[in-house]
Amino acid sequence: MEAYIYGGIFALSNKLQLLGDKFDSNISTKQWFLIAIIASFKYEAPTISMTAERMGTSRQNVKKMASILERRGFLVIGKDKEDGRIQRLELTKYCTDYFEQRMESEEKYIENLFADFDEEMLLGIFKGIKQLEKNIMVLEKQNEEES
Repeated sequence: MEAYIYGGIFALSNKLQLLGDKFDSNISTKQWFLIAIIASFKYEAPTISMTAERMGTSRQNVKKMASILERRGFLVIGKDKEDGRIQRLELTKYCTDYFEQRMESEEKYIENLFADFDEEMLLGIFKGIKQLEKNIMVLEKQNEEES
């Protein structure tokens, strides 16, 4: 069963990405995820490194995606006020307005995605994902120690 779940996560990830990419031709699923991660930092614009860590990807991937989104007006890559070597990612008003305009269709998309899920099923998936995150963190730490 675990092997099926493991493989299923990859298959679902690919299908979700394809579905999400078709949802809005102006922004990819990965770009949407980057914007969502940046928006999750409530008190200050996150650094590229902080964003990469929360996304579970490399700093280089975040920098590349952020540069594309900056050219398209969704965010600004700026220097930290105290340390000019540090780059911070800040969402623009254009980005906020853009996502406000599609909020209703996003909510409908999520609603359709989880149609026929009852509260118990959702809670089970939520708990399973949280446990999987913990296990992955333990394995990552073990790999770092072995390296």
